[in-house]
Formats: sequence, structure tokens, C-alpha cells
Amino acid sequence: MRLSTPLVVAAALIAGSVAVASAQEFKGQIGARQGIMRLNGLAMGTLAGMARGQMPYDAEKAQAAADLLVGSSQVSQSLMWPQGSDSDSVEGTRALPAIWGNYDDVFAKWEAFGKAAAAFQTVAASGQEALGPGLQSIGGACSACHDDYQKPRN
Repeated sequence: MRLSTPLVVAAALIAGSVAVASAQEFKGQIGARQGIMRLNGLAMGTLAGMARGQMPYDAEKAQAAADLLVGSSQVSQSLMWPQGSDSDSVEGTRALPAIWGNYDDVFAKWEAFGKAAAAFQTVAASGQEALGPGLQSIGGACSACHDDYQKPRN
């Protein structure tokens, strides 16, 4: 059976709508995971600035930043990584498709980040000299996941 041109055009439009809808379908999940990463970046930037002497050390702000890292590490990642929300499928994300074949590893690395953040939380307000070693541990946990599962910036 041969399809008429109007039917072919209609089918193409519907298929295109489905593709756009599926990209829109992940907007909340992608936004949530990027939001957590932005919060982590804010906390890490504050702590790194203090550790490097680029801003005055403030025990209260250091503790707040450490608390933020711990809080974000306790957010379950299970809802934020639906299949098809990777950088090859959807614009606006740097998540590599490898994530979806390695959930156990990704979640183990997220747990390691949480443990590093919790350890750091106990010393963040104890002085500028405590920041460097703690940040190295947290940074290592971040890099372990980003190196394997995040597309590099252009």
C-alpha cells in the first residue's frame, strides 16, 4: 500500500512531535541533576577561594558550604537519570551515554562523594588549613565520576 503525500507529511510531523516531546520529557530530570551540580559548584568555589586565600576564611561560610555538599549528596539520584537523557540524545546536557550502562558504578561514585563530603563537614569550620586536604578528597570523588561520565566542556 502506497501512502499519499499528505499522510507521509502528517506521519513525519507526528514523529517529529514525538521526538521533541521526549526531549521535553526529560527537562525536569536534567534540570534537577544540573541544579545539584551547580549547588556543589557554588560550595566548592567558596571553599576553594578560602583555601587559596582568594577570599577571607569565614568559619560560618565554610561550614555552610560543607553542609550544602553533604545535603546535596543525600539527594537520591535514581529519578534524575532516565534512559535517553544523555548528551547524544538531548541538547543541554553533558551526561555521557555510558552512565546508563553503569548505574551501579555511578551510584557508588555518588556515595563516595557523600562520604568525602561528610568527612569534610566535620573539619570545615576548624580553620583555613583544614580546607585543602578535605577539598582534595571531595575533588577526587567528583573527578572520578566526571572523568568517566561527563562530556568535556568545549
